[in-house]
Order: sequence, then C-alpha cells, then structure tokens
Amino acid sequence: MMNTFKNPILPGFNPDASVVKVGQDYYLATSTFEWLPGVEIYHSIDLINWELVSSPLENDAVIDLTGNYNSGSIWAPHLSYTDGQFWLLITDVKTGTAFKDTLNYVTFATEITGPWSQPHFVTASGFDPAFFHDDDGKHYLMSMLFDHRLEKPNFAGLVIQEFNAETLELTGTRHHFFTGTDLGVCEGPQILKKDGWYYLLCAAGGTGYSHAATVCRSRQIMGPYEQSPYHPFLTTKPDPTNPLQKSGHASFIKVTHDEWYITHICARPLTERGNCPLGRETALQKLDWIDGWPRLTNGTIFPDLAVPAPSIAKNSRQKIDFSTFCDFNTTRLPNYFKGLRQSPTANQQHISLSEHPGYLRLYGEQSITSLHKQTLIARRWQHFNFRVETEMNFDPTSFQQLAGLVLFYDTDNWLYLQVSYDEERHEKTIQIESDTINQFVYHSERIIIPEHQPIRLAVTVNRNQAQFYYAIGKQDLQPIGDVLPADQLSDDFIKAHGKLAFTGAMVGVCAQDLDHHASFADFKYFNYTESH
Repeated sequence: MMNTFKNPILPGFNPDASVVKVGQDYYLATSTFEWLPGVEIYHSIDLINWELVSSPLENDAVIDLTGNYNSGSIWAPHLSYTDGQFWLLITDVKTGTAFKDTLNYVTFATEITGPWSQPHFVTASGFDPAFFHDDDGKHYLMSMLFDHRLEKPNFAGLVIQEFNAETLELTGTRHHFFTGTDLGVCEGPQILKKDGWYYLLCAAGGTGYSHAATVCRSRQIMGPYEQSPYHPFLTTKPDPTNPLQKSGHASFIKVTHDEWYITHICARPLTERGNCPLGRETALQKLDWIDGWPRLTNGTIFPDLAVPAPSIAKNSRQKIDFSTFCDFNTTRLPNYFKGLRQSPTANQQHISLSEHPGYLRLYGEQSITSLHKQTLIARRWQHFNFRVETEMNFDPTSFQQLAGLVLFYDTDNWLYLQVSYDEERHEKTIQIESDTINQFVYHSERIIIPEHQPIRLAVTVNRNQAQFYYAIGKQDLQPIGDVLPADQLSDDFIKAHGKLAFTGAMVGVCAQDLDHHASFADFKYFNYTESH
C-alpha cells in the first residue's frame, strides 16, 4: 500500500490547477499561456498519477493568440461539472500594461474529451474567472476585478454575478463582494459549500515568493466573509528553505466525507529563493477540517514534499519518470508537444507528418522572436536533469533560412543550436545563438558542416547548466560552444531584469525562413530522457 507520495504531482510548467470530481474520476485543468493546444485537462483515479486527456482550445480557429505578449494569453482556467455537463472558464489576456484586456470565455461539453463548444465571450472586467453552481440551481461567476485607475490598486478584490446557463450571459447586478486580506493581490477565487457555509478560497500575495492561499467563509454567498483563524491557509513566504516555494492558488478536493485534499501551485528553486526553470508546478496536500475551518493535516501553513497518500491510491505506484521518445512515424503528434501561439495540428501548411513519412517536416515561417507566426514545436521540462536528441535533414540556401534544437522560455529568452548557410563561403554552418531579454549573443564559432547529410543535435541540461552537441551522420556527438546558463530560462531571472513571466522552460525543434517561408527541415525523432 502506498503510504506517502512525493510532490509535485504534475512536475514542470503546470500552474493554476482547478479540480473537479465526477463519480470516481478526478479532472484537473491547468494554464497554458501562449502555448497551443490551450488548457490541459488531466484525468486521475488516485490523485497521484495524471493522464492528459483533453485540450479544449485545440486550434487557432477556437482561440486566436496571434500577437499576444509573452506570458499573456490563457490564464487560470476553472473547470466545473453540473447537471451532466462540464464547464470551462478561461481568460485570454491580450495586453499587460497599466490596462489589462482580459477576455473571459465559457465553453462546455458533455464528455471531458469533447467536443467542446465554441468559446462564448462573457466579460472582460478581470481575470481568473470561476463558476459556483449552488444547490438551489443558481449559477454564479466570480473573478478578480482589475482597476486601471492610477490612484487605485490594480487588484481591487473579487466580484460575483449570477450566470444564466441557458443564454450563457451574466444576469442581475454585479457585486463587489470581497476586497481581500492583509496579504494583498486577491485572485483565483474558488467557492465550496459545506455544512451550510460558503468557503471562499483565494490566491493572494502575488505569484512570486510571497504567494499564499487564504480561506474565508460566510452563511450567504454574497457575504460578508469572515477570515479563517488559520491565516494564511497555505504559504512558504516565511520559510525560504521549503522545497515547494511560491505555494498558493489552491483547489479543494473531496475524496470521501472525511477525507480531503487540495491541489496548489508551487515552484522548486535551484538555490534558496533562486531561479525556477521548471516553472510553476502542481502539488497536492492533505487537509483536515477543524472547528469548521480547513487546515493542512501537518498542522502548519507550510506544504510538505512527502504527503500521506489518499485512500484511493492504496494500489498505486507514483510515476516519477516523464521521459518520452517520438519517431514521428505517426499521423498525429503526441499531446505533450505544443506550438507557440499556433496549434501543431492546425498549422498544417507549415507542419507535416505526411510529406516525408516517418519524419516531422517543419516549414520555416517568421523569426524565433516573433509574437505572431513561427514554426516551433516543444515540450515542457519536467526534471532538472535531462537530455534531448534529434536528427535533422536540412539544406538551407540562404542565411535567412535556419532550423535546429532550442531551449526556450519565450521569444525574448532562449538558447538555440541553429543550422544555416554562409553565402560568402557557400557552405552550410552550425552555431549557437542566445537571446537574454533582447541581448543577442553567439556562443560558438560558425562551424562549416557537410551538405546533404543528416545532422544529429543534442543538449544536456544539468540543473543550471546546458551543453549542446552535434554530429554529422554516424559520427559521435561532440560538444559545441561553452556550457551555458540554463537557469536563465525562468520567470525569476526575467523578473529580476524588470519584466514579468509566468510560464516555464520548454525544449523543442523549430525552423525559420525569413525570405520566402518555403524552406523546410525534416526531423527523424525527438528523444527526451530524464536522469533520475
């Protein structure tokens, strides 16, 4: 019998989990930001092991992310179930200045795997929308309220309004029903009704090292809400050595009448309060109800790395290795691959598994810095130590044609082992280029390589270090360039340089053609191997 499990339960860039139980099945939705397909919904029967089963925002026709700024787009989804139907609320964040254009949509389906309805616009007043389906048949929509006025705090608390599930419209009066706690930055609302009380669970304190979760309760859904005596409910702000930093943004899970858990956001820094290249992850904690209030079973406000396993996991073995191999001898990309602002399945003019059977063909589009149309396929890092290898056929004829292997955070932060063409020497070349918040640097000489031969590209990541390799044909892989700082691909590094970021590091393959958008590269396989 499994006695304990180890956090996180969803390692690597899996933030803002929203959980719903339907029968004996558990479904969990996470944010995807600028990556498509959008929103990832996982399924579990034991709360420990999760399988990705649905991405409702499948393609560009469903949601248009073209031109959205880095770390904008799809924030904090909310998944719920009532009257035989799944409901999903999402925010498409278009701008992030003194103003925020936050377009909130609802979509629904009778099966978690879809088909999902076309997203229906509901409101744009804030982000982190969430439903509460009351036992009297009424439906309510909550969200944080963003106030753009310069003399006001941007995070102005929470609003709630009744929702008509037939017309998909808000109805009645909007109520500004909660202004937050002393921790500030109130967002991510969730309501649970239990024993006649409405429990309001909120994220607080921002998404960094001051992040937290708070609980209040009321006899009336509109409030007033009283704060829990166990405040905050969850945080690591006073505990810089806790391995699950930035803990907050939680979701209640009822296993049985007497057995409860929460999912929550967390991040694992490489050093104390340092960089977190794996991004914000999803963890699970056991809770107890004490005098009508939820509290972590460990009796503190701090999350645990090792947690008592749920009763439903007694026959489970926790998956800890997320290594994958794809030889592209398939008609559809595995669902762990995502496209940047373009869905791999929808972008068939520039991504093909059929034009060269057994290979992934990528046609070059815009540059790797483009917020619009570029050809990049990637998967998240899920371990601090891993190796990726691929084999590529690519015969560029211009310096404007590039393709290769990339460690990628966003369009301003990446490490790119790129193959291109030197028009002065009339030779194919390989080199490493990086972008560190719009500071572009070459990290190797431009090495001449033979034409019309396959090229193997590889990279190893060891916590804060990355080393690229290449080989021609059957030759042994050889290192290229210096050991590079992998931990710069993190929101913490970017925030330290004056910008905000909320995603996580990815690794993938890409192609660019800055002239005709016509050249292509063929990739034979993609092997991601974790070192445990």
